Amino acid sequence: MAAGATRGARRGLLGLIALFLVLGGLLGGTHLWGTAGLAPKLGLDLEGGSQLILSPVVTGGQQVTTDRLNQARDIIVQRVDANGVAGAEVTTTSDNKIVVSMPGTPDRATLDAIRKSSQMQFRGVLCSTSSTTQPAWCPATTPIGPAPLPTATATGTGTATGTATGTATGAATSTPPAASASPTGTSSTAKSAIPQGLRNATTPTPSATTPSGGVTTAGSGTTATPTDPNSPAWVTPALQRAYLALDCSKPGARENIVDISAKPLVTCSTDGTEKYILGPVIVGGDSIGDANAGYQTSQTGATTSVVEIQLSFTGKGKQAYIDASKRMVALADPLNRMATVLDGEVIVAPYFSSAIPDGNASITGNFTIVSARALAQQLKFGALPLSFQLETQTQISPTLGSDQLRLGLLAGLVGLLLVVIYSLFQYHTLGMVTVASLVVAASLTYLSITLLGWSHNYRLDMAGVTGCIVAIGVTADSFIVYFERVRDEVREGRPLRSAVETGWRRARRTILAADGVNFLAAVVLYTLASANVRGFAFTLGLTTIIDLLVVMLFTHPTVALLARTTFFGGGHPWSGLDPERLGAKTIRYAGRGRVAVDPPRRATPAVNDYPGSAL
Repeated sequence: MAAGATRGARRGLLGLIALFLVLGGLLGGTHLWGTAGLAPKLGLDLEGGSQLILSPVVTGGQQVTTDRLNQARDIIVQRVDANGVAGAEVTTTSDNKIVVSMPGTPDRATLDAIRKSSQMQFRGVLCSTSSTTQPAWCPATTPIGPAPLPTATATGTGTATGTATGTATGAATSTPPAASASPTGTSSTAKSAIPQGLRNATTPTPSATTPSGGVTTAGSGTTATPTDPNSPAWVTPALQRAYLALDCSKPGARENIVDISAKPLVTCSTDGTEKYILGPVIVGGDSIGDANAGYQTSQTGATTSVVEIQLSFTGKGKQAYIDASKRMVALADPLNRMATVLDGEVIVAPYFSSAIPDGNASITGNFTIVSARALAQQLKFGALPLSFQLETQTQISPTLGSDQLRLGLLAGLVGLLLVVIYSLFQYHTLGMVTVASLVVAASLTYLSITLLGWSHNYRLDMAGVTGCIVAIGVTADSFIVYFERVRDEVREGRPLRSAVETGWRRARRTILAADGVNFLAAVVLYTLASANVRGFAFTLGLTTIIDLLVVMLFTHPTVALLARTTFFGGGHPWSGLDPERLGAKTIRYAGRGRVAVDPPRRATPAVNDYPGSAL
């Protein structure tokens, strides 16, 4: 049993060494070949940062109301927090502007993630330049850009293969249309070109005369009432003229055009190589329940290099997507195609090869893993009710400064020194285990915070420094519980080796319960609190986990190994585990099958013998 305990203690120390090697190697590698620094990133109150003033862009008769502004602020807070525990502050002003204060200097991707609407829609395709056959309601036109690529084919299970503009699948059952123009064509920000006079005239009106199939022919002036979002009756002569006039290769073709979800839309693909007439919105962005980005897996379960965004819908949107797939799969090109539209641009417009029973969508396109994750975060938290433009961006100084940081660190050092003095006074040489454990915990905390700053943009603010200071007491409490349990076992007359293992089993339950309560409190505080308090909660939760690792992998294994030495195992007076100083009971054989227990010894070595009591 003793040999097993020794092996377990050595395995714990080896595990701790391996953990240090992994964290240290990761930090060193990311510093030498990446962008990681060797010091933790500091928060807004300690380092300063950037202040962004966003002003709303009002188009198409929109109004800036207090409710819309507050809703936009809440969404921006979620998007900023999704980039890490950075301690950013988002507020509104009396002149209907949003002020975002965040540490460091934000890059272009961060700015876009904050102010872009990111409204995703799913619309049926009514007309497209990539249609294999041009229906009567689709004006004859030549594809824009270079010559189209060969037609993409689907696999036997209906999974889409790549096209020039990407693919979108729903549970891997929808396939792309004939390939569009090459992505090397002229890129443009053009999206749609509905003339000003036609913006409110795109909904057909009922008529007594309707061509076959409910189709509105070019120039006929006859219309029919649309029966669903895929009905060709949505295509009016006005839309046809706008479609013919649209040139997606020209920058700014869609500026100041309002995207109305209940009306058709003339628009372009994101790379400007295709143009479309789309029906009204079938599923809106407000029905997106969750969005996650990652690499697509093949039918065999292997991870591919294709980046995808997986969407799940909630409520009526899920059923609407399922019903649309069942209805559109039986239609001819282009009516069997579902366009994924982001902020008025078509990301991809595949056709359905089979119905989608679960209503989940998978979108692939010209994404990198970074851009896909940023887009997934924006979609997950919802679209902004207003569009915003960056009015000003200025650098701001720290709100606390170096004096407060110095005083905070000084308070931490004073607390650490008091813990060390108490440990050495109370536990003598055994207190050095406490000191070593605190050093190990501090090292793990430093490595973790620094790496989290690189990987998750974690910023250490003053609240986080406070959490680290509180962690000193949490860690010291775990050591005290363990050492006192061991000393209680020694007082009961157990040999030190047995006392260490028995005391550990009893102390472990108490330590797990105490740290569990601390961690639960940190999680609740992090979930419900504002940005400043979240830094404290995050640090408290992190240091609680580190406390468990240190106690399990260092403190107990170290004490277990020291108990096998002559100095500690023999109960040296300065070891902190001297049975005589602790008043330990003496258990001895009294003969004739009797065991005698001597009363606890006093701290004076002169008294050694006491009459035993028979058991």
